[in-house]
Amino acid sequence: MQKFEIRVYKQELRTRFKAIRQEMAPEDRIESDRRILSLLCNTWQYHSADTVVTYVSTPLEVDTKALITRALADNKRVAVPYCVDNTRDMEFYYISSIDELKKRTFGVLEPVAEPKNLVTDFSGSICIVPGLAFDRQGYRLGYGKGYYDRFLADYRGFTIGICYKSCMTHLLHRGRYDIACDMVVTENEHILCRKTRRE
Repeated sequence: MQKFEIRVYKQELRTRFKAIRQEMAPEDRIESDRRILSLLCNTWQYHSADTVVTYVSTPLEVDTKALITRALADNKRVAVPYCVDNTRDMEFYYISSIDELKKRTFGVLEPVAEPKNLVTDFSGSICIVPGLAFDRQGYRLGYGKGYYDRFLADYRGFTIGICYKSCMTHLLHRGRYDIACDMVVTENEHILCRKTRRE
């Protein structure tokens, strides 16, 4: 019997779900992004959060730039990731505008690492988590770099994955370091995932 290789399995899925996203019509993507933002911002978790911790989207991902703008307009603090050189670690820094971000690691927009803006206390926050795909238990298919797996291992706030419905799957096989999100939001629904739900 052939041995199951989770790395090979995940790489095959990455190829599949990247293709799905690349084939989305621009107008469908824009509408899906709008609907995901609307559903996300209507959750009580968003309304009650003082801080929104979020990734900064690339063209392949569910848009978060509109979320950043919305959260700042809602008088929330917004923190985005900075990839620490020569590690698989991220630090998060508060920003007050998208214009403060600069292209850096992997061509992704990142904040300037100003010590005064470093987040040291994540209490009162929610974290918006990226992924190429999610299952209905909240587990995600990431990009294989491990940055979010490391961060989420110690993060104690409420986590929300955002995903296109076409990239949802019933079940993702997972490794020992994979951590489920508390909720996943698509353009159609929000799914509470963990058996111990923090409602």
